[in-house]
Amino acid sequence: MLVAPHVSAAAARPLPPALLHHRLSGQEVRTYEGGPGFTREPREELFLLAVADFAGQATYYESGEERDARYVRLVGRLAVEDPDWTAGLLRWLRAEGNLRTAPLVGAAAFVRARLEAGACGGPSNRSVIDSVLQRADEPGELLAYWMSAYGRRVPQPVRRGIADAVRRLYTSRSLLKYDTASKDLRFGDVLNLVHAAPAPDKPWQGDLFRYALDRRHHPERAVPPASDRLLTAHQQLVDSPAGERRALVTGPGGAERLAAAGMTWEALAGWLGGPLDAPVWEAVIPAMGPMALLRNLRNFDRAGVSDEAAARVAARLSDEAEVARSRQFPFRYLAARRHAPAERWAEALERALHHSLAHVPALPGRSLILVDRSDSMFFDTFSERSELTRADAAAVFGAALAVRAEHADLVEFGWSSAEVPFGRGEGVLDVVKRFHRLGGTHTTKAVRTHYREHDRVLIVTDEQSAPDVTGRRSGGRDGVPSDPVPAGIPVYTWNLAGYRPAHGPTGPDRHTFGGLTDAAFRMVGLIEAGREAAWPWCGE
Repeated sequence: MLVAPHVSAAAARPLPPALLHHRLSGQEVRTYEGGPGFTREPREELFLLAVADFAGQATYYESGEERDARYVRLVGRLAVEDPDWTAGLLRWLRAEGNLRTAPLVGAAAFVRARLEAGACGGPSNRSVIDSVLQRADEPGELLAYWMSAYGRRVPQPVRRGIADAVRRLYTSRSLLKYDTASKDLRFGDVLNLVHAAPAPDKPWQGDLFRYALDRRHHPERAVPPASDRLLTAHQQLVDSPAGERRALVTGPGGAERLAAAGMTWEALAGWLGGPLDAPVWEAVIPAMGPMALLRNLRNFDRAGVSDEAAARVAARLSDEAEVARSRQFPFRYLAARRHAPAERWAEALERALHHSLAHVPALPGRSLILVDRSDSMFFDTFSERSELTRADAAAVFGAALAVRAEHADLVEFGWSSAEVPFGRGEGVLDVVKRFHRLGGTHTTKAVRTHYREHDRVLIVTDEQSAPDVTGRRSGGRDGVPSDPVPAGIPVYTWNLAGYRPAHGPTGPDRHTFGGLTDAAFRMVGLIEAGREAAWPWCGE
């Protein structure tokens, strides 16, 4: 996602006194493992935290509350000090960054801070709110967050920004998908709170808004607009006699009927009154999106979906254009492979992973790639429902770099370190199986052990390195990972956690990436071609 520009290492705000070490050159910090640390410039700190964070999720070294508070504090500060940069970050996080919670929480913090400071200039608060809302359930989510965090009084810029998004996002199909009883705020609640008028070029929205209000407040009289074919077909299907529903789904034209009615796979089980079997799955599969297919591979196997239907699913999952449109994080394909181990999905998932790693370059020359396998990387999962860890993501990206490089040494490290065998062009998912859990974080020791006149070093890590006693005894600094690498040889750190202490300084030939997609790697070629790195929303 980013190579941090060459910014000052001056601290925005010092860490707690227990972590501070004073040196002649100024104030430096320790990593959480006790190695030498470096504070980040506020924009770099916010970027790395934002692209690595899943709101409310505890990490090995920080609680969810601590991370959330740090994120809101940084957004609020920079919203006042550098509003154009901060607005660009929030917009980019939701679009190219493909994150949801961080930009929504950030937009609320942005507006809150600027209103409290009475700040003028820069992008309008209304436009920042609108820019982070890209899915039809998000206006309600942002409103719910605002009221829980800041109270029920919703400022006018927030209401107007949400109203702009409502006009853009509310359609009959999005209503069927997202206007469900499980939501804190339904479409009708949002419309009541922000008073959105239909878009001038969408005259049909007036009827849709009225129907959404009736669904929420007067469901007994809610009737879809006769002019809306999708809503009408959906209502007719929902109202069909219970004894006829299975035949409507599995009989001739069933798949087309479900698609025409906008019936989702989530709603099918409740509507049919039981679990989905193979004929039902095969009827709804054509209308399912790539993420839904990916999540349900094991369900397809359990239900006994036919090989013909499975082949169609596999073809869609591995289609390059479909992968690009779905914008799934690459590690999602590793999760799917582990969750659905049947061999009929293996090749498709490997191809899909390959397409999702389109930005990983074929690095020329000799590359040393080090993957952090410490306990902290295994502790942090991406959500409460996910079993995938930052260690899994690190292994995926490290292996992808290695198998594409002209010549690479792939190393896993923790307390100890060792080379991970692989073949050039080998499947990434096969290489990932060879990684291990290795305890602590002796990053500098691993670099010192394995660096042999390579043309570059790439470290995929959370940066919380332990002290390097060997280096100190030999007269070097106490554990800075870039020390064993000569000046002029680039060292790229890919930070997957966003903790505040960095394991090394940024500067000439020392660069930091962030995030959970492969987009950062496009910057390697720019840097090595002599071009300056830039924030991704500011152009190259």
